[in-house]
Amino acid sequence: MRYFIQLSYRGAAYHGWQIQPHDNSVQETLEKALAVLLRYKVSVVGAGRTDTGVNARMMVAHVDVAEPIAQVSRFIHSLNGLLPRDIAIERVWPVPADAHARFDAVSRTYKYFIHTAKSPFLHTLSWYTRPGLDFEAMNEAAACLLRHIDFTSFSKLHTDVKTNNCRITHAAWTPLPMDGCHVFTITADRFLRNMVRAVVGTLVEVGRHKIDVARFNHIIEARDRGIAGTSMPGHALYLWDITYPPAIAFSGGEP
Repeated sequence: MRYFIQLSYRGAAYHGWQIQPHDNSVQETLEKALAVLLRYKVSVVGAGRTDTGVNARMMVAHVDVAEPIAQVSRFIHSLNGLLPRDIAIERVWPVPADAHARFDAVSRTYKYFIHTAKSPFLHTLSWYTRPGLDFEAMNEAAACLLRHIDFTSFSKLHTDVKTNNCRITHAAWTPLPMDGCHVFTITADRFLRNMVRAVVGTLVEVGRHKIDVARFNHIIEARDRGIAGTSMPGHALYLWDITYPPAIAFSGGEP
């Protein structure tokens, strides 16, 4: 029987979501905890791959188990007891046998947080930079993203994907209630490896007036990672939301 698992995690201690040969990952940590709880090995498939240090407010994975889970709330409590403090299971629900956490996702949303006032509390969860970024220009440039499909310029090189096409439906900077804090929110049907961090890095160059909006648009059209901005640190990036069709989305309550 197949279940979806919704979890959140802080990525600082992990080399991303995906299992690595010699490094700690969220996927491996979750699989080990499930093996202890279920008393047999299982494989989990995530909705995507977050890079080293990247956080997830919402990740979804699917897992196949031998028997239906009798009490989901107890299962969640027990699984959380086996996991470290930086990984939390929030929901578990049954789905059809062919439901897929990655391929059935309709959209994904990422957020990147920055702050321009020194803070002893935010430095591990948000990117600190000096004041003066032109967020109006950054939003004008971000609007260009919605007019394009091919984002080769913001993709990690030499990946195994068949296409660099993504459909972005939202991309904007907004101020937060805390002084000097802003967040970049971007939603698309899919993302390329390192894409959001490269987009943010290039938008920061716009905000510093190193490049203008026309140049930002040219960078997208050039399909050349070498001319885009630097990749931003992962600690300030969050996989924020994943949406699914109603037939497999969480509907609430104990099954």
